[in-house]
Amino acid sequence: MFSEKLMPRFSDTDALGHINNTLLPVWFEGARDPVFRFFMPELDTSDWQLILAKIDVEFHAQLYYGKEIEIRSYIGRIGGSSFTVYQEAWQKNTKCASGTAVMVHFCFENQSSLQIPDNIKVEMNTHLFIA
Repeated sequence: MFSEKLMPRFSDTDALGHINNTLLPVWFEGARDPVFRFFMPELDTSDWQLILAKIDVEFHAQLYYGKEIEIRSYIGRIGGSSFTVYQEAWQKNTKCASGTAVMVHFCFENQSSLQIPDNIKVEMNTHLFIA
């Protein structure tokens, strides 16, 4: 598991007084940097090797301004050329949101998927989500 803590900004709130639901996909993407590093250790965008195929977010409870949020990131499933990142947003010991991102190991030059190398799969396996 990877963990990242953040403090919501006042501007992250909406008219109902809680954190706007559009922030979760942004926060989840930001917390995927350690996963990106499996493929591009320097996060060099000129040698990017991943594309996003799908995202989803499920809301379990409201998130609020002024209270720290922890984003937990795991590997959910590893396939031949794609994998799933499973993520959760926690506030005050409550899971408030969860989501998945399907990522594909990709060659932009050839516009085709690539097999995930075995050494990367080994690293990814150390971060598998265990329910």
